[in-house]
Amino acid sequence: MKRFKERSIGELYRDDPERADALVFGRQAKTNRRGFLKGAGLTAVTAAVGGAIPFADSMPGGLIPAALAQGTPGAAPAKPDAPMMLKMDGKAELIVLQEKPLNAETPAHLLDDEVTPNEKFFIRNNGNLPEATANPKAWKITVDGEVDNKQELTVEDLEKKFQQVSFKLQLECGGNGRSGFSPEARGNQWSNGAIGCAEWSGVRLSDVLKAAGLKSSAVYTGHYGADPHLSGDTSKPTISRGVRLEKAMEPHSIIALRMNGKPIPLVHGAPARLVIPGWPGSTSAKWLNRIWVRDKEHDGPGMTGASYRVAKVPMVPGGKADNANMVILESMPVRSIITNIAHGTELPAGTRKLDLRGHAWAGENTISAVHVSIDYGASWKAAEVKAPANKYAWQRWTAAVDLPSAGYYEAWVRATDSSGKMQPHVVGNWNPQGYGGNAMHRIALLVKA
Repeated sequence: MKRFKERSIGELYRDDPERADALVFGRQAKTNRRGFLKGAGLTAVTAAVGGAIPFADSMPGGLIPAALAQGTPGAAPAKPDAPMMLKMDGKAELIVLQEKPLNAETPAHLLDDEVTPNEKFFIRNNGNLPEATANPKAWKITVDGEVDNKQELTVEDLEKKFQQVSFKLQLECGGNGRSGFSPEARGNQWSNGAIGCAEWSGVRLSDVLKAAGLKSSAVYTGHYGADPHLSGDTSKPTISRGVRLEKAMEPHSIIALRMNGKPIPLVHGAPARLVIPGWPGSTSAKWLNRIWVRDKEHDGPGMTGASYRVAKVPMVPGGKADNANMVILESMPVRSIITNIAHGTELPAGTRKLDLRGHAWAGENTISAVHVSIDYGASWKAAEVKAPANKYAWQRWTAAVDLPSAGYYEAWVRATDSSGKMQPHVVGNWNPQGYGGNAMHRIALLVKA
C-alpha cells in the first residue's frame, strides 16, 4: 500500500502562522475556531489531506486532521523534517528520538506480530552501552540489603539452581505517548512505539529473593545495571529504580536470560536483565548486576522528584510540580494501537471494506473491550478481543469496517480495561515528565478516487 505525503503542522505554523490557522481552523480562526470545516475551511482542508472527507460533518470543531498533525498520538513525531531512522545490525528501521543515550521507537505498523521480534523491539537507554562480556555465564548479580544471606549469583547459577520459566510479557517505557501532551513535557517525544511484547525466559525474581532470605524489614527493591553514566563517572549509577516488594514477588517478575528463545541482545540488556511487566520499563533494569533489598522506598536516581511520577490531584498544564502531589507511576494505563496499516496509507480505488487489527494492554489489568471508529467518534464498532497468552501479555483485537466512498478517513481505536477505565480522546493529567499519556490511536488513510 502506498503512503501519502504528510505535512507537519509545525511546518505550517513556522512558515506562515496566519495561513496555518486559516487552513486548519477556517477563515475566522482569530476570533472563532468553531467554524472549522465550513465553507473555505472545508475546501482548504480537503485539499491539504488529498481527498474528500466523507464524514466531515462528524469531525469535531478544532480537530487537526491526523494527516497534518504529526504531533498527535498515533502520528509521526512532531518534527518538521523526516525522522532519523536507526541503522544498526540486527535491528529494523526504528525511529531515533535521541542518539546519546540511544533511544528509538518502533513505528506502530511494525508491531503487528503477536510476539515482538528482537529486531523490532524499541530501544530505551539512560546511559552508554556497556561492553559485551566475554563470558556471559560468569556474569554476576549481587542480592544484598535486607536479606539473611547475601547472594552472589552467576548466570550459570541462575540456570542450574532455579526453575526456568517463559512468559510473553509487555514492556513499555513510562513515557510512551509523551508526544501527546500540551504543552510539551520534558523528555523524548515518544508516540505509541515504546512498547513490545517478547517472550522472556529466565528465573522468577521471587525465587532468587527467597533464596536470599528476606528479613521482615524488607519492603522495596533497588535495581542496578552496568550501563556507564553519560558523564563517564564510574562512581555514578545511570539510573536505579525499584518496586514494592509485593511486585517483586509477583510470579511474572523475572530475571530474564533469553529473549524470544535467544540470548538477549546487548542493546536489550545482555546477559541478564529484569522484566517487571505492566509497570514502567525503567524498573526492568538492563545489564543487571545488583538487587538491593531496602527497608524503605528506594531513593536511587530516577526515584525522586518528578521522575516517573504523576500528579495525584491534576495540576495546571505547564505548571511547576508540587512534590507532595506526585505519586510513583506503577501500573501503566490502558492503551491500544492499530498495527496492520501504517499511518498515511493510500488505499486502492474501489476499496470499500477495511480490516483492522492491533494490540491492546493495560498494565496490571486486562482488556475488557476495544472499539473502532472511522467517523470521528460519531459511532463506534466493537472489535473482537483475544484473551492474553498469559498475564501481562498484550491482547490481539480485530475489526472490519465499511468505507462508503473514496476520500480521506481516520481510523480511531480505543480500549477499555477490566477496571472500567477507557482511553481518552486526548492526553490528560499533564505532568512535567510526560508520563501516562494514553490518548486513543489515530491513523490517516486515503482511498483513491
